[in-house]
Amino acid sequence: MRTRALAQRIIRQFLRDKRTLALIFIAPLLILTLLNFVFNGQPIIPKIGTVGVPEQLTQRLTNVDANVTSYSSTDEANQALKDGNLDAVISIEIGKPSIVLEGSDPTLNKATLLTLQKAMQAANAQAVQPAVSYLHGTEDMSSFDSFGPVLIGFFSFFFVFMIAGVSFLRERTTGTMERLLATPIRRSEVVGGYLLGFGVFTLLQAALITWFSISVLGMYMVGAFWLVLLINLLLTLTALTLGTLLSSFATTEFQIIQFIPIVIVPQVFFSGLFNLDAMTPWLQKLSYIMPLYYGADAMRGIMIRGESIGSIQLDIYVLLGFSITFALLNIIALKKQRSI
Repeated sequence: MRTRALAQRIIRQFLRDKRTLALIFIAPLLILTLLNFVFNGQPIIPKIGTVGVPEQLTQRLTNVDANVTSYSSTDEANQALKDGNLDAVISIEIGKPSIVLEGSDPTLNKATLLTLQKAMQAANAQAVQPAVSYLHGTEDMSSFDSFGPVLIGFFSFFFVFMIAGVSFLRERTTGTMERLLATPIRRSEVVGGYLLGFGVFTLLQAALITWFSISVLGMYMVGAFWLVLLINLLLTLTALTLGTLLSSFATTEFQIIQFIPIVIVPQVFFSGLFNLDAMTPWLQKLSYIMPLYYGADAMRGIMIRGESIGSIQLDIYVLLGFSITFALLNIIALKKQRSI
């Protein structure tokens, strides 16, 4: 009887907690649906530029499902490759085919080379071995080097989000926030103080993760270290403001964890760990509202492609915009505690 009474009490608690019920029954379905869209989306079609390539080979490339664009000069094609509009450029130099790969994604490099190989074999050009070079990266660059910048951003974002959310919630549940708001302090000063206090540790964390990944793990790196640190700091600042904001809608630490399937997991799918081109077009647009997408894009640009601050300024502005927006929403959310 006591066992049944205890079981009935737990069942009633679950039935009253709608958020937990959603986590148990709805969140797995949403994640599985996202996985279905990611892995069963449209095929990846390599974007290949050609310069002086015979019409027969160009037609063969089209037949093996490549997106082919012809250019009048090598400089024009290479500029398109540098701008990220192409995955490879194939040209004929002194009667010998030359292939320049964009190079930042080893998986895409292999798929592009396989497509080119099929086309050249079909055009009876397999006897001529093309010269292959890389705009970014090297032939030996591993998948970890490609995904590494994304992982740096993800782990920084995830742990700061969890720590900030739990810590800010603890401030409210222990009565510290209530006593603080009983003073003449402004809501903006409260938010600014907490962000500054937590920000010191997020800066140290960003520096440690970045240094360890590059210096100890030997992750591929051709850009400026301070730019990687800047983007990582902006990403953790976004996680900090988002974590403190969502803690306003939680009453227990377990409810902070419940935000992970809703806030963290979807960002993983749109961060660059999975090729966005393989997703359906309408699903790709969801990446524009994911902070981790912009952070990972900037990190890969710096570490793999050696981009300068001018090339990643859009990512910087967007991350700053997310942080400012979440901070302002934090100030508004404090009205639940006390109106000033």
